[in-house]
Amino acid sequence: MADFLDRDATDQLAALRSGDISARELLLAAVERAERTADVNAVVSRDVERALREAKLVDEKRARGDEVGMLASLPMTVKDTLDVEGLPGSAGLKTLLNRKAVDACVVERVRKAGAIVWGKTNTPANAGDWQTYNALYGVTNNPLDQTRTPGGSSGGSAAALAAGITALEIGADIAGSLRIPASYCGVFAHKPTFGVISQRGLVPPAVRAADIDLAVVGPMARSARDLQLLYNTIADHPDATRKRATLRTLRVGLWIDEPAFVLDHPVHDTIRAFAERLSAAGSVVSPISAPVPPGVLLSTYTMLLFAIMGASVPPLAGVLFEALRGPARVATAMGASPMSWAQGVLGYAARHRDWLAANETRAHLRGEMITFFQRYDILICPCAPTVAFPHDHRPINWRTLSTSTGDRFSYLRMLEWSALATTCGLPATAIPAGLAASGLPVGVQIIGPPGSDTFVIAVAEAIEKALQAA
Repeated sequence: MADFLDRDATDQLAALRSGDISARELLLAAVERAERTADVNAVVSRDVERALREAKLVDEKRARGDEVGMLASLPMTVKDTLDVEGLPGSAGLKTLLNRKAVDACVVERVRKAGAIVWGKTNTPANAGDWQTYNALYGVTNNPLDQTRTPGGSSGGSAAALAAGITALEIGADIAGSLRIPASYCGVFAHKPTFGVISQRGLVPPAVRAADIDLAVVGPMARSARDLQLLYNTIADHPDATRKRATLRTLRVGLWIDEPAFVLDHPVHDTIRAFAERLSAAGSVVSPISAPVPPGVLLSTYTMLLFAIMGASVPPLAGVLFEALRGPARVATAMGASPMSWAQGVLGYAARHRDWLAANETRAHLRGEMITFFQRYDILICPCAPTVAFPHDHRPINWRTLSTSTGDRFSYLRMLEWSALATTCGLPATAIPAGLAASGLPVGVQIIGPPGSDTFVIAVAEAIEKALQAA
């Protein structure tokens, strides 16, 4: 059965349709793989009994020749920030553990398509870290090197894909939470245009009816074609026609030489080599400087992001942030970086007029990107500043990023390469670009104009095919 699990979802579905494997057999193989890779700690809650009942029903339908859905019989897991009926909906928090959960909208949609959702994957507490661990379920390890993080906050999702436990996953992203784990684990993810996939049933920072600004729900997979399959299953308005893209004459802006952002040399060199292969495939690859002013982008992003996070802090913490507001403004006026904790305090204690000013700037930045995409079809840039780094569970404000040359930077600078697509609400597909000299994977973001999700994923699929064949 291991051979079937190592295939992507498209091939697993073909095997199910042909009768090479039954729904029950594939489900049990996935559960067994999760148990055998328990040291990765990717799947943290499961409902196998319900899943077996669903698998039995699908097998019986197939035997009768009844019509089944597009994802019929495919076992899959989802991130523990998306509610699944019958499973804990904790987002890594004890306070949310005993809620009565009903299926999130995206879970409803994959179930309607016939998928068998049998487990949930780990996430940091409140989905608030680029590492995946919490007091409820413990630490999730990177399957490629268990001394390192799989990333976060969709780290359990990426680890489950990389370990061959599941072929499809659904995660969420507000600060690189889909793209960074995909890069660290060598898998695929798509951060959609803001608003095109329902957030209903997405838990952090609190259970709410309104959408969370900046946040998106998106597909993860082991191939680009599977991203397209899952995107069209969970999107509010799926594209009925399968998009195709050609690399010949594709106009690519390559953004990797950015003095304002951290980018370790092994990551830079791997993406440079990836771009050279893309150019050899016929694309017109043009190195560019920042498409928008980096300082404006980061200060806008952090104000909007930390305002969201500040909305869920306890009252006493809110009082503390308000007390620190004055000193934080002084620090910022004296030149504190947009990636400083002073900027974070201003966001946590933001008033409505602060948010309105940041939102106005965001609209201008989005307009600049729409103009940018009149000259280029896509933008390619890193997902993360480094390869997957060793576990570091110290208090978050004590942590630093370490590069291969030993330079150290604020942990907050993990935000930098995620900022553009998130702030401007752009679609961004994360795909593997290659391996660094250390043997660890490096991913890139393929970013397109608003609403071009299926095109951007189609470009990812074309790149995957061309570079695999090269």
